Amino acid sequence: MGANLLAVRSHNTALVLDLLRGAGAEGISRLELAERTGLTPQAVSKITARLREEGFAAEAGRRASTGGKPRTVLRLVPEAGHAVGVHLDRDELRVVLVDLDGAVVGERRGVVDLGGDAETVLGLVAGEVTGLVEEVLGSRGGGEDRRGDEDEGEDRREDEGDGGRELGEFGSLLGVGVALPGPLDHARGVLHRVTGFPEWEGFPLRDALAERLGVPVVVDKDTNAAALGLSVRGEGGSFAYLHLGTGLGAGLVIGGRVHRGTRTGAGEFGHQVIQLDGPPCECGDRGCMEALCLAAVARGEAEEAARVLGVGAGNLVGLLDIDLVLLGGRTIASAPEAYVHGVAEVLAARARREGLPGETVPVRVAPGGERGVAEGAAQLLLAPVFGRAGS
Repeated sequence: MGANLLAVRSHNTALVLDLLRGAGAEGISRLELAERTGLTPQAVSKITARLREEGFAAEAGRRASTGGKPRTVLRLVPEAGHAVGVHLDRDELRVVLVDLDGAVVGERRGVVDLGGDAETVLGLVAGEVTGLVEEVLGSRGGGEDRRGDEDEGEDRREDEGDGGRELGEFGSLLGVGVALPGPLDHARGVLHRVTGFPEWEGFPLRDALAERLGVPVVVDKDTNAAALGLSVRGEGGSFAYLHLGTGLGAGLVIGGRVHRGTRTGAGEFGHQVIQLDGPPCECGDRGCMEALCLAAVARGEAEEAARVLGVGAGNLVGLLDIDLVLLGGRTIASAPEAYVHGVAEVLAARARREGLPGETVPVRVAPGGERGVAEGAAQLLLAPVFGRAGS
């Protein structure tokens, strides 16, 4: 089914699917679909008939109308499609399986050394992805959630490799989204000189992983994936997602779309120089925000790290006039109040200097917690299906 959903994807079909998803279990009638999409009733009937035939839509009952017979309402079938999201961090791997609603139906975590050789890292990723898909979808025909006991899952993991069943055999699986530190080429799925791990430069991660797994793979920066996930979940307008974990980066959503830039390199937030001749950074420059921020974190000085982060956030606000700053990543999670307060204080001081004290850009912790990047990675596959901007 997953491959079929990708095959039938069109602008009009995406509009209908998005409205079906938004209607939830209560459903929506064909007449309402026509009114809200601007399509003719005939076009809507044709699209919904195809979606029902493929198993992506189903009847959700009948609703009274103002005249004539009751209208049949339709709903999305969430379990008809799934996507895997992978967060490949420098030292940790998180894999989630989500349905068409974006609900997480399975999750795994493991330890990884991004500095290891490519074959070892790829084997670990492929093994965890395959194991999770088989665990959740394997005995239920790819359509239902089978949540295994977490401890049992850990035991099974030791015996799993990446040489088992090809994922293309799971009919509801659309593919795999992988999010990891940049810089990288999103369009080609090729890594650049990942900060701290120059040996990955030029590695064709997308194609190498797709060959192992037998399903479509999309690769993007961790910050872009998280920003996309936040946008899909309802964060509107223009905002910056600042991720502070083992590194520092930003995901930018401008006018409802993820901004990747001409060469898909936008958001290298941590490598703006804010201290000339400052301490060396792993990127090769000196005085980068990332180096200063992580040094403060290592010293246990969360307030100083937050101040540095606030300076960078202020630069973004000044350059892009964004509406909101969202903070995420494991370091933020360790002291969320300190980071929110510190960044907000810097932005408030900037607003006062500019004579706009009542227009301070709000700062808050991004929803989704530590699996926000992995969920966003799954949206790299799902968002285009629903015609959502920023995919």
